[in-house]
Amino acid sequence: MNTKDKKNNFTLWPYAIVVCMVLFMAYIAMFVYKAMNQDVDLVSKDYYEKEIKFQDQIDRVKRTQALGDVMVEYNAREQTLLLQLPATYRGMNPSGTITLFRPSDDKLDKQIPLQLGRDQSQLLEVADMESGIWKVRVSFSADNEEYYTEKTIQIK
Repeated sequence: MNTKDKKNNFTLWPYAIVVCMVLFMAYIAMFVYKAMNQDVDLVSKDYYEKEIKFQDQIDRVKRTQALGDVMVEYNAREQTLLLQLPATYRGMNPSGTITLFRPSDDKLDKQIPLQLGRDQSQLLEVADMESGIWKVRVSFSADNEEYYTEKTIQIK
């Protein structure tokens, strides 16, 4: 009777442990596969070239701050973005670009030419832009000098 009881005593524990290990390995393999196929956007495509020219960028920012900081104001109710240059730029006839940079998705970036009115301001409609954090980069030149400012806004 003792040998017969041992033959009929069947347990699922070894099979359950093996199944759990296989499921865990499959989960890890799926996680690694998804991580390897994840699209990772850098801050910019030519990051290393821009890093080399960073001192020029610092000089542009200092020149901009010396003449007065550029005001960038977002109006959530009217869905507009107001760019206002200080009066110190009057008569300098600045020309350049406004870049609306989305850190989380480079496909949403927009570049707009700088077209100031008589009061040294430009109004941009931002109703069609996705909500979230945006960086407004204003790069312009006037009187053979380059200027740059960057402000972070949150569109709601």
